[in-house]
Amino acid sequence: MAAALGTLPNLDGLDAAGLKALILCQHEQLLSHRNEIEHLKLLIAKLRRMQFGRKSEKVARQIEQLELKLEELEAAKVPPASEPITQSSAQASSLVKQARQPLPEHLPREVKNHAPKEETCAECGGRLRPLGEDVSEILKYVPARFKVTRYVRPELSCTSCDRIVQAPAPSRPIERGLAGPG
Repeated sequence: MAAALGTLPNLDGLDAAGLKALILCQHEQLLSHRNEIEHLKLLIAKLRRMQFGRKSEKVARQIEQLELKLEELEAAKVPPASEPITQSSAQASSLVKQARQPLPEHLPREVKNHAPKEETCAECGGRLRPLGEDVSEILKYVPARFKVTRYVRPELSCTSCDRIVQAPAPSRPIERGLAGPG
């Protein structure tokens, strides 16, 4: 344990088995450190080959991060045993999905309601009551300005059989995208 902190225990007080265990522990740490460096070098080479294409900016960021970790590992004599660096932890921070920001409030908005065609339940003929609504926005470019079209699709539920009815969503040029056809 003391060897992991950077200080050696009193070697005079250790027997042969204790010295042997200490040397084996340090040897394993050294091998692990070298394997980590080799792995990072291979990963950087692979990412450099992938650098040209649609996601080249993301790959360039990953390369920079891996190069920084490689420099840290090469500069350190022995990596800390409690915190091994792996490929999954190196890429986990870059793969965190960020939530989409809402469109700015200052843009003009146009609201379009898409109500279901049915006014009564198709299964039992019961009256439909409001349950909620789904709201989505598309950013459209009108010459010289932008505007937001808000599509509101109310959800209606049957009072008799608890069936939920909702109009289908309008199609988009890019699935799940914010951009309109213009």
